[in-house]
Amino acid sequence: MSKTMKLAIAMLLGLTASAMAQDIKVGAIFPLSGGAGPDGQGVTNAIKLVAQQINDRGGLLGRKLVVISKDDESTPAVGVSRANEMIAEKADVVIEGWNSPVTLAMQPILARAGIMDITATSKSDLILNGETNPYAVRINSSNSFDAEAIANYVANTLKAKKVAFLTQNDVYGNGFQAAVESEFKKLNFSGEVIRTEKFAFKDTDFRVQLTSLKGANPDAIVVTSSSNSSGLPALVEQYRQADVKSAFVGAVGIMLSTVFKVAGDANNGIVSADIFFPDLPPFTTFPEAVAFVSAYKKAYGVDPDKGAALGAGALQVWAHAVEATKSLDRKTVAEAIRGKSIKGTVFGDVQFLPNGQMQPRYVMFKVVDGKNAKLEALQ
Repeated sequence: MSKTMKLAIAMLLGLTASAMAQDIKVGAIFPLSGGAGPDGQGVTNAIKLVAQQINDRGGLLGRKLVVISKDDESTPAVGVSRANEMIAEKADVVIEGWNSPVTLAMQPILARAGIMDITATSKSDLILNGETNPYAVRINSSNSFDAEAIANYVANTLKAKKVAFLTQNDVYGNGFQAAVESEFKKLNFSGEVIRTEKFAFKDTDFRVQLTSLKGANPDAIVVTSSSNSSGLPALVEQYRQADVKSAFVGAVGIMLSTVFKVAGDANNGIVSADIFFPDLPPFTTFPEAVAFVSAYKKAYGVDPDKGAALGAGALQVWAHAVEATKSLDRKTVAEAIRGKSIKGTVFGDVQFLPNGQMQPRYVMFKVVDGKNAKLEALQ
């Protein structure tokens, strides 16, 4: 082989390597199938949309973002496998987490590989305890923050005297119930918890639990569920069919568009809280939120729900920190987020606590037209 040909090949290989180096790989690990599949697809779509918006503005550090999407099937073992695949594919950051057990299984895998890991949705307080990921960052509100909002509504607004729980039996559901009960004690709640019924994430038949709760006749039933496309709509419909008279108080973030789409007007009267709404203030006053909602609706034909906003916010926050530090290093980027303020996200200007938790701002609401997903703000 001539020197000229060798030089040409070397130059070609160099150009190819340089082109490959231009891509920044953004991993997205969410359920894309099963009971939470449509929700995970919405989050993933939002991440892809924001990546495209960043690319349209010239990319990040002058480089193109490429989103690598994987299905964790809402199963910890599958999540671990997907995390290892992200490591093999040399992802620069991984945005993950619909189910807390899956996030907790993936965290140490990604941390040991030195990959920046941002939790978009999973709520367990254990995610930010620092033991498996000292540089953890979470966009969604946590169980403990959520519990304060819900406990205050049940005790001080609803003034319930008898409370029951219908709880998803995993680290998310059990953690949320424990946090609410702890908040009741802080509030010197004069009522009592009279019954707890539990179910598995994959359950779709809740008639036994609902019969038990109806017999107990509490003033309010606090409900957790992360199966927003399957289990929760079934639960809502069966709740109405059983003619349970108790107030249905949903945990923060469970009343998503997928629930309204399936269960329709069976959702009417449900009270819950959340940290993002596409058509309610203050979000309608944030330029980034307005632009995101418009672009998402144009791309996918529907308004983005809170899950989609969390995916978008996760990538926006990370990209802001990368631009500010001119680095992709996990520690450097994490320290530019944890305990800091980040401007210009779908959630407005946001503040992160030192442990990596984004400070949430809640809006309590009641469903007034479930078929058309119309809500009434209660505060």
